[in-house]
Amino acid sequence: MEAIKNRYEFVMYFDVENGNPNGDPDAGNTPRIDPETNLGIVTDVCIKRKIRNFVELTMNGKEGYNILIKGDRSLNSKFTEAYEKLGMPTGKNADKPADAEKRAQEYICKNYYDVRTFGAVMSTGDDLCGIVRGPVQINFARSIDPVLIQDIAITRQAKTTEERQNMSGNSEIGRKSIIPYALYRAEGYVSAMLAQNVTQFSEEDLELLWTAIINMFENDRSSARGKMCLRKLYVFKHESALGNAPAAVLFDKITAESKCDGAPRKFSDYEISVDRTMPAGVELIEKI
Repeated sequence: MEAIKNRYEFVMYFDVENGNPNGDPDAGNTPRIDPETNLGIVTDVCIKRKIRNFVELTMNGKEGYNILIKGDRSLNSKFTEAYEKLGMPTGKNADKPADAEKRAQEYICKNYYDVRTFGAVMSTGDDLCGIVRGPVQINFARSIDPVLIQDIAITRQAKTTEERQNMSGNSEIGRKSIIPYALYRAEGYVSAMLAQNVTQFSEEDLELLWTAIINMFENDRSSARGKMCLRKLYVFKHESALGNAPAAVLFDKITAESKCDGAPRKFSDYEISVDRTMPAGVELIEKI
């Protein structure tokens, strides 16, 4: 497959209703916030995880679409496997070819979609595969307005231990942290130069990326996350590999504002404004 020839940027809007979109383990797994502004945060790692999960679910182990970053086995064992598949010696003291690391890196990029897309640090263990800069990068998502975190008491009739089972009372008390409603915005970049010179990220890979972003919440439901939906996905396509306009200029052309008097509680409480006058050589594509 041939690497992409155009640079892209993209803007996505997604919302959460009565859920925790991304818990902070340093704060009792409550929803992440910017402490200075109280804006909600969803990390890039969280978004990429959902994309990886969708690709793994839909491609089902198809050749070239494996996922490296997952909990099935250690990363170092996967790096060693690359050497074995290429017929190269493995181990710390093995007599390896001078280009062993480069060949192993190319094998990983060819066989693992997430490395071809996001890159990876693969410089651990005895069989090194180097560091790959991925062509696709995503910023932290931030909510449009400050969020209110509600800590809700919940009860459970099934008790954890025999000691608690013998205590008075019919249930145990727990806590659940949710955001009643918030609309988030995230921005991303697709570099044709890194695709062509490093990972060979292709047009087929790009279409799969858009599909994964649009559907990343649809097969990732849980009681903790509540109702989450991808509401909008805007893509800026450049005519050239290097790009025809600065990303910041393009991002500023899309804004979201609340149009209700009180606290927003649904997507229709917001208005998405789009300036469709594009710089020369840039096309705006509205995916959803």
